[in-house]
Amino acid sequence: MKHKNALIFGHNEYSIEIVKNISGYYDNIYIFKLDDSIKKTNINNIMYEVFVFDLTDDWDDLDKRVDINECVTFCTLEDMAENIFLTISLRDTFKDISIISLAKDKESATKLKLAGASSVFPLTQTTANIIVEMLEKPIVTEVLHNILYEQSDLQIAQIKVQNHHLFEEKYPAEIDWSKEHNIIVISVLKKNNFTEFIYSAKAKHSPIKNGDVFIVVGYEKDIVKFEKLIGSRYE
Repeated sequence: MKHKNALIFGHNEYSIEIVKNISGYYDNIYIFKLDDSIKKTNINNIMYEVFVFDLTDDWDDLDKRVDINECVTFCTLEDMAENIFLTISLRDTFKDISIISLAKDKESATKLKLAGASSVFPLTQTTANIIVEMLEKPIVTEVLHNILYEQSDLQIAQIKVQNHHLFEEKYPAEIDWSKEHNIIVISVLKKNNFTEFIYSAKAKHSPIKNGDVFIVVGYEKDIVKFEKLIGSRYE
């Protein structure tokens, strides 16, 4: 189902980057804020009106403003308790709406899922700048869009590197994964169990080694080919 409207709850670094990267997918984007300190916001030279909402809202005004059946919702409040409450409230009122919620850690991600989020975008071990760098890559934007809205057969898998010599001491961000392997490498799990997003500053100076675990997105047939080439599936 193609959604015509995007409802963004929250006005912060994350919500602004989301707006930048989804503007081409929707006819209308509505931004909501908990207070009225900002009436309008300029994002990519487009002026968006910022609406005020309250966590105690019964959502009657929202239901009158848009056709909920044609909406996808992003919950990006930085206070996780408020974000969880918002997710619960929206799900309780609109049973079938698609809700994408941002989570700061694994615990909040679990709570958001229980609260009724359709999908959760974790921010664990990231900064706004890393997310910006990821979203600025066109193929990553397309991948995230397809995963979030379940419009394709894209899958996420973990592949353990056992043939690092194939990469000739290259760094993950130096390789055009989509062109060479038809997959996207989002992050790398190092031996110390620390996850590095491949476009982060640290990952750009960390060559690929045996034992690294790639978090990849792609179609199953391409993931299987990649797995056979570099190592094995990691569970």
